[in-house]
Amino acid sequence: MGQVQQRVLRAVAPLLLLALSAAAQRFRPDDPLWREPRPRPVRQAAVRALSDYYDFFLNTFTKPEEKPPKGKTIRALSANTLGEVPDSAWYTSRHGRRRMTLEELLKGPDTGRPPAPGTWKVTKVKSEGVTPGLEIDDPLVRHYWLKFDPVTNPEMATAADVIGTTFFHALGYNVPEYYLVTFDRPQLEVAPKSTYTDALGHKRALTERDVDEVLFNVPRDRDRRYRAVASLAVPGKGIGKFRYHGTRADDPNDTIPHENRRELRGLFLFCAWLGHDDSRAINTYDSLVEEDGVPFIKHYLMDFGSILGSASVKANSARSGHERLFALKPAVIELLTLGLYVPRWARARFPKLPAGGRFEHEIFEPERYKTEYRNPAFENRLPDDCFWAARQVMAFDDAHIRAIVAKGGYNDPRSADWVSTCLIARRDRIGKTYFATVLPLDGFEVRDGRLVFEDLAVLYKFTAPREYEAAWSRFDNLKESKTALPGRTTLAVPPEARQAAPGEYFCADLRAADRRKTVTVYLRQGERDIQVVGVDRAW
Repeated sequence: MGQVQQRVLRAVAPLLLLALSAAAQRFRPDDPLWREPRPRPVRQAAVRALSDYYDFFLNTFTKPEEKPPKGKTIRALSANTLGEVPDSAWYTSRHGRRRMTLEELLKGPDTGRPPAPGTWKVTKVKSEGVTPGLEIDDPLVRHYWLKFDPVTNPEMATAADVIGTTFFHALGYNVPEYYLVTFDRPQLEVAPKSTYTDALGHKRALTERDVDEVLFNVPRDRDRRYRAVASLAVPGKGIGKFRYHGTRADDPNDTIPHENRRELRGLFLFCAWLGHDDSRAINTYDSLVEEDGVPFIKHYLMDFGSILGSASVKANSARSGHERLFALKPAVIELLTLGLYVPRWARARFPKLPAGGRFEHEIFEPERYKTEYRNPAFENRLPDDCFWAARQVMAFDDAHIRAIVAKGGYNDPRSADWVSTCLIARRDRIGKTYFATVLPLDGFEVRDGRLVFEDLAVLYKFTAPREYEAAWSRFDNLKESKTALPGRTTLAVPPEARQAAPGEYFCADLRAADRRKTVTVYLRQGERDIQVVGVDRAW
């Protein structure tokens, strides 16, 4: 090695060691992060078509998600050091982090832009798919999709869409703006130069008769008006759907496999709560948007007409949420018992409320809930992902739930009451189930020299008050190792931590009666006070 090379090596070696040291440390000075870094610009993104049939076969007969080695787990990679999900192109923490007012909850994603009064120009007839509908431009040339209820179940699908959008927005997801509208047939006119493509691919001019054929199967209210949900076009350029596994190769910001995102793993519980067994890639949407001068891909959930006992074009099947579309084991059992075996879901009771579809709470078991076919992110969920989601579900009190359900515009108060009753009971079942899988401590802070927190199972009266034990340690942030502080077993912050220099770390391992369930809370001494910077859960 020449002298020049040796001088260069000596010059860069300290920088390399510093970089390696920074990469090894558990906590960074800016932890915990509450917002992902500014996205890298996406100049080009391909429009990606995704076949519903391909998605079904892929997730029914293969397992595309990343699986851990035997005996290991893959923790969620999108959570910050506190176990929370930072704001990003996928997710914005709302009601789960800061309780929204009732007004904020009911406003949801809406920006006050329902279709303007006047003539609506029909630009397209959607005759394919599960839910036929219309695409329109209002007098302000804003583009909307109109979706309707089935004749057999007026108000069912449209109410589900509006209610679902409001809940999923509060839970943190990007969703379109949905508005309930009523209109008369003369309000619709076919837009000039609009075309229609039939099932055989033949294209022709769109006619008023095409519009009439869609409306022929749409119920009317007492005033002979049509009711629909109007979905405002999502901003930006649509580039297809996102999958619940892997990443987009054309998105430099999409670096975490989707099956390992906490916001997608925890989505399982939200779907179980609201009866969204149709949660799959076909009901997602990616849009290339620009904010603050930076183009990037934003990810949406959409189409909630198949929740709360609705299957969009009819009431949901009683087996929905209990069995997959392709379920071999139940079929074999039924065959071997000559049809005498009656599954538990077949004994569910549903009131005769057309607008309420088939929604229930008596036999609901959240951990046994099943979507129509496997969802890779749901399959990779862990107890800490479920705790994160269950805590958010429990954040909706009875008044919140009833007010959001009322936004669905049910004319029969019995329908609103039944849907609300089911959601309240299912919420409590979720809390009781998942607050028992981990030690459900939350809201950590140092107050008056003590580590304080809430036990959510005690707060919601799922268990009696209990005692906690703490084991304090000094924490080496670079080596990620603990050195026990003997005799420090109360919730009082040890003097070693209170008198530490800024930047030093300590941790407390908290336990109750079940020794397997541990919550480790990490503290960092700051310039003025001690801060909680990390939370780990073991079960």
